[in-house]
Amino acid sequence: MPLDLPAFNDAFGRARDRVRGGVQAVDVAAEQEKLRALVPADASDHDRTWTTQLIDDLAEPPPPPPVRSDLYREAVRIHIAVYPPKGTTEEKMAMLAEGRRRIWEIADRATADEEDDIRAMTEDLKSMEDWLRDPPVPLTDTPFPNG
Repeated sequence: MPLDLPAFNDAFGRARDRVRGGVQAVDVAAEQEKLRALVPADASDHDRTWTTQLIDDLAEPPPPPPVRSDLYREAVRIHIAVYPPKGTTEEKMAMLAEGRRRIWEIADRATADEEDDIRAMTEDLKSMEDWLRDPPVPLTDTPFPNG
């Protein structure tokens, strides 16, 4: 019987959330045993290898969150200020473009460890700006008709 990949992935995600959620104490060994029970005895070597690794890693504490610099926090503040944008379509596009420009400038001054993460903050701003410039459906101020 092959591994039921969606069922395993779903169970693993829920177990990981319980273990790493920190809301209440969780018996990690019991969670691991439940996951091991989902891997059939005749699963392929490949499936046994990667599921075992995931299950074993569940007991390892997650790495601490990265310590972020003042530049990173400044970029986050800019992102929060411009997303979602407000105003007319033109004002929104200008707000997003200005936010992207300012965040990109911050990334240019950041350390190598943070510059890519800071630049990544501009991706959703660019996507929104592109969507505003060329919407897939016409933008209106009225709701869609019932239909």
